[in-house]
Amino acid sequence: MPRRSQAERSRTTRTALIETARALFAERGYAAVPADEIVRAAGVTRGALYHHFGDKQGLFRDVVEQLEEEITAEVAATARDASDPVAAGLAALSRFLEVCQRDEVVRISLTDAPAVLGWQAWREIESRHGLGLITETLEAVAAADMLISVPIPELAQLVLSACSEAALMIAHAEDSQSAKTRAEQALGAVVAGLVRTT
Repeated sequence: MPRRSQAERSRTTRTALIETARALFAERGYAAVPADEIVRAAGVTRGALYHHFGDKQGLFRDVVEQLEEEITAEVAATARDASDPVAAGLAALSRFLEVCQRDEVVRISLTDAPAVLGWQAWREIESRHGLGLITETLEAVAAADMLISVPIPELAQLVLSACSEAALMIAHAEDSQSAKTRAEQALGAVVAGLVRTT
């Protein structure tokens, strides 16, 4: 059996740490999972954690990035199936709010990420993943001559903020399904106001 290269071993170690930490963080939360438990469960050394991520917070940041990438890909796939750009935007919004009810997303992305990484860093990660998709959707609506005259970069930022706030409302609601329904209705009304009627 051929020996694995250093790059392959490094990739394997990073993957083991991220997957292990993600499962533990989702189950118990960042604060309740010590770094020693992560490295032990991943079958690597503590030095490997420091080498690849700097510290537990650096590992957590990579877990959040991975989760946000997956959420964005899932939402984008939903939007691709829609009949027109407005329907795509509404479908993407509905799927995003649905995803925000998942325990893993609530715990990692919506509860721990703002607290552990800080509000600004969390918003930067959200912007890096969600903002592009929102901007693309708004540009498609504009290209179809279905968007009122409004600057798209600023509108995309505001829509992202509204979606983030809706996600937090859902995450912290006693009845997440009811909160999702109300948030979707409210955001749908906002979107309707952006669509050209003639």
